[in-house]
Amino acid sequence: MHLTMLTPEQEIFKGNVQSVKVPGVNGQFQILNNHAPIVSALEKGTVVVVTATGENLYLDSESGGIRMTDQSGKQLKFQITGGFIEVLQNTISLLVQGLH
Repeated sequence: MHLTMLTPEQEIFKGNVQSVKVPGVNGQFQILNNHAPIVSALEKGTVVVVTATGENLYLDSESGGIRMTDQSGKQLKFQITGGFIEVLQNTISLLVQGLH
């Protein structure tokens, strides 16, 4: 699956993932390969991304810079205050607010 995660200010993650767990308005849910199409609002909480093989670019919270990893199975966590997710044909788009 391919994930693009954005805030209004910048790109937070772009690359291939095994799974994405998000804080939906009706509770946390996980996106896996071949997930049904969905559009959902997100609440305050943690987005957990598990990377897959390939080049993945992500915002490193410690340095504030963009890093690259090609490690499969790396778990990345992002704290958000809200946003939206769209899943369609193994492409995931996350538009988030309040990243900290």
